[in-house]
Amino acid sequence: MGSKHPAAHAEDAFNDALGWVLGKRGFRTRVLAFAGYGSPRFARVMGRIVLSRHDSEELIDPLNEQSRRGIRAFLAAPQDDQLVTVQLGDAQIEVVSDRGGYFDVVLTDHGLASGWHHARITCGEARSTAPIQLISDEIRFGIVSDIDDTCLITSLPRPMIAAYNTFVRVENTRRVVPGMSALYRSLLAHNPGSPMVYLSTGAWNTAPNLTRFLQRHGFPNGALLLTDWGATETSIFRSGREHKRTQLRRLADEFPNIRWLLVGDDGQHDPAIYDEFAADHPANVRAIAIRQLTVTQQMLSHGTPVSRDDGRESPTFKAEGADGYALFEQLAQLRTLMTGKSHA
Repeated sequence: MGSKHPAAHAEDAFNDALGWVLGKRGFRTRVLAFAGYGSPRFARVMGRIVLSRHDSEELIDPLNEQSRRGIRAFLAAPQDDQLVTVQLGDAQIEVVSDRGGYFDVVLTDHGLASGWHHARITCGEARSTAPIQLISDEIRFGIVSDIDDTCLITSLPRPMIAAYNTFVRVENTRRVVPGMSALYRSLLAHNPGSPMVYLSTGAWNTAPNLTRFLQRHGFPNGALLLTDWGATETSIFRSGREHKRTQLRRLADEFPNIRWLLVGDDGQHDPAIYDEFAADHPANVRAIAIRQLTVTQQMLSHGTPVSRDDGRESPTFKAEGADGYALFEQLAQLRTLMTGKSHA
């Protein structure tokens, strides 16, 4: 293996210094537990070990600190090489947090039935619980949704706007995309037990903020699959597109019988990523739904008024509209989604 990228060295040095400063100020080790998923056969549990002023419960409580500015989500120092114990049902596993403080483990033989459960996570004296949706092997439908400009309006990835929305703007002033939560609730009501997965290139640091936002605006509970904005061992930037491709392929492998509704927007690369996945895994895609940004939103998103959707014919049914209500009208054509027969 080659030497670590200089950017990774710099990031590690910064985190070490930040950890020293925060430790002197009385910050303590906390476990940030993220929503995960699984089945009666396995469970994926994710989280992060950090130095933080807040209790882990405070960080994810949707009714707590609704006026926090985004920058406060980043005021935590990752703790690497920490021994973490994860327990779910009859299964238990130990893992060591990585250089970003993250852990991502799969437990088998947990002995639990489908439905929502909580994994217990321990790191020294720090404890937390992670909500885990275990999906029945009988389920045949699920939803994968982008977040930025699909659920909430952030105008990513334009650097200045993104920085303002992420670091400065008070989180409860962010605008919701009309009709999206109602769309998801309706589809899941017609397909009980189906999974909801939020797949985004957003930073894991913002997971507590996003959880509060989604719950406050009535979005269904679901697993979060975010990414780390930091440098990798080999490069200064991570690939957001590759993150989405990798997670979609993993979901297809883990749930080969589920056909997913893939929801995103045309301000970034969702149309191309989803079309590519549908072409490679036609048995795992039920439909694609793309929220169309306005000209102004397109300009804020990537600097041109033109959609990132290349307009090529999709290998599966594709709905396009300005919000959740418009997408619902088109998806209603797929009667199997609205009658609950898609998972029978």
